[in-house]
Amino acid sequence: MNIVSNEHQNRAYPSVESLRQELGGSPLPRPLLVHLIRRGIERMKRSGEAPDREQVISHLRGLVASLEQSRLRPVINATGVIVHTNLGRSPLGRSAVAALNEIAGSYNNLEYDLTSGERGGRAAYLEAGLATLCEAEAATMVNNCAAALVLALKEFTGERNEVIVSRGELIQIGGGFRIPEILESSGAKLCEVGTTNQTTLSDYENAIYKNTGLILKVHRSNFFMDGFVASPARSELSKLARKRGVPLLEDLGSGALCDTSKLAQLEREPTPGEVVRGGVDLVCFSGDKLLGGPQAGILAGKADSIARLKKNPFFRALRCDRLVMTAMQSVVDSYLNEESVPVLQMMSVTLDELRKRAERIRSQIEVSGVQVEIGEGNAQVGGGTLPRERIPSVTIDLRSDAKSATDLEAALRSAEPPIVGYPSKKKLKLDLRTVFPEQDEILIAQIKSLFG
Repeated sequence: MNIVSNEHQNRAYPSVESLRQELGGSPLPRPLLVHLIRRGIERMKRSGEAPDREQVISHLRGLVASLEQSRLRPVINATGVIVHTNLGRSPLGRSAVAALNEIAGSYNNLEYDLTSGERGGRAAYLEAGLATLCEAEAATMVNNCAAALVLALKEFTGERNEVIVSRGELIQIGGGFRIPEILESSGAKLCEVGTTNQTTLSDYENAIYKNTGLILKVHRSNFFMDGFVASPARSELSKLARKRGVPLLEDLGSGALCDTSKLAQLEREPTPGEVVRGGVDLVCFSGDKLLGGPQAGILAGKADSIARLKKNPFFRALRCDRLVMTAMQSVVDSYLNEESVPVLQMMSVTLDELRKRAERIRSQIEVSGVQVEIGEGNAQVGGGTLPRERIPSVTIDLRSDAKSATDLEAALRSAEPPIVGYPSKKKLKLDLRTVFPEQDEILIAQIKSLFG
């Protein structure tokens, strides 16, 4: 039976119900499956083609499979990229997961004062913790760092709507979003100073006039510049901002709250605390990168600046829900109690520990047609952070004479849970730095199941 084309409008279609039955076994809820079938048929009709029934079924099976695969579910990250944007960025620790489980299924005191029995404010405990970590007078949180930046611009660039920023800091972040476009979306007008590689204090000073609302400094977290490069020190810029009565905001992006130079001998990322001590009015950074929390944008700095942000009507549109606040509250507590979080653990685990795990995994895998070896890797921090740093790592390398590394990669992606590695020199490499130790048994079982 053919699906009708534009030239055969009177020919009968296979019924949606009959197609649904032929696609039986799909875990999609029935209303969603029916909706997908109808949309698939409508698209084929509009194309003007007249496929036979087998082609229709094959096409619809592809649509169903694609939609099923897009559903959020756990994935084993064996890529060696610690803050992997495509795989959800930073994983939460056990304490944060436990806190989410407790709060998500119950009522809570989100906006209720348990002392007075009356309506209370939101996030007082969390904001106090964030301020302590950032060594700031006050802090607050919105749904991501771009939102934090837009909120600050909306508040501090009213009639004085010009924002001074160095040309060397007009960066592009993930997903094709560019700092200039984000700034202009707030209604602010850019005043670019200096050149790509050289910006001086006098460049900033000469650009300040009656319409200047804010000076913005952007940390180059996702790229680096070397050679004939210069920019004024933060302390100099803050002194100029105070002298001229212009607020100074610094966007740190990655948000390291510890000394990264002590983790696997990495470069040192500036922390919010040192930025605040450097004299800025506000600093903003991401919650789901080096901090190791949920997606959020954190703002810290002077108490009057934070108070102004929270009174801005746009703040309500950007505020976080109880689940994000719960997760972040737990992560902040971990830092204050000097407990590690998964991101920091992955960065600091030693090669000896990884080799021991690799040897154990290798000893338990015997599959015909696939060679299993212990290899070397170079893990990355990821998430637009420390771009020139590589962390030595240990990999499980799979090689087959019958299957390419790409075929092996696809097979593991189809596992449950999916395992994501990367092909290199005819081998599929599984980097253990980003695989949790408790996932080793799953890794072993899936390799045996798929290739044994």
